[in-house]
Amino acid sequence: MAKLRVLVWNEFRHEKKNPKVKKVYPKGMHDVIAKALNKDKGIKATLAALDDFEHGLTEEVLKNTDVLIWWAHGAHKEVKDEIVDRVQKYVLQGMGLIVLHSGHFSKIFRKMMGTSCILTWREAGEKERLWVTQPGHPIAEGLPEYFELKHEEMYGEFFDVPHPEALVFTSWFKGGEVFRSGLCYTRGKGKIFYFRPGHETHPTYYDKNIQQVLKNAVKWAAPVKNSAKIPEGVSVKPIEKI
Repeated sequence: MAKLRVLVWNEFRHEKKNPKVKKVYPKGMHDVIAKALNKDKGIKATLAALDDFEHGLTEEVLKNTDVLIWWAHGAHKEVKDEIVDRVQKYVLQGMGLIVLHSGHFSKIFRKMMGTSCILTWREAGEKERLWVTQPGHPIAEGLPEYFELKHEEMYGEFFDVPHPEALVFTSWFKGGEVFRSGLCYTRGKGKIFYFRPGHETHPTYYDKNIQQVLKNAVKWAAPVKNSAKIPEGVSVKPIEKI
């Protein structure tokens, strides 16, 4: 059985410029995520970054990607619009998209959601408790009823996104806020999962529960093999005689 081809995309800027981030993720957050995914025999994860040729998201690369994982923060505006359009095309055709943490404000996520994707936030390194709010969902497989991260950036409501098809996780923070942290969508033939945790100064992606979520999400978001076609928006002849 062929392995799921996963591309882990990261701006890969903070790790180079911020000593605190580099200490936590010396080879980049995407490297830690990919290594965790590659422990699964059914997954083959590779890396791409903002400063790669065409942001590492060429036609050839995307043709050979089943699921794209996206982490971004400070350079959303640097992602070229034509590359965003290209990624959207592949998602609509069936490629899975997993958007992490501050990727909520990326061009591709906002384009797929059609909303501002704004939220409230606070950097205080406080405890986050993630509750599994849909335990029967495949992304929750193998997880306890809740798990905690000792230090994370707070994201709070209101989160301006469309109502999700499934809400897998809800977060509570020590400061009192709550947040819809694991949201599932379908766009065209593609599945999209937004997952909140992952501030760059905290070792979130080393956490075993977080890694389990990402493995589950990759398998859930993988393309479904079927012959259904996406309408091309062109004039068509009637099926029945008019």
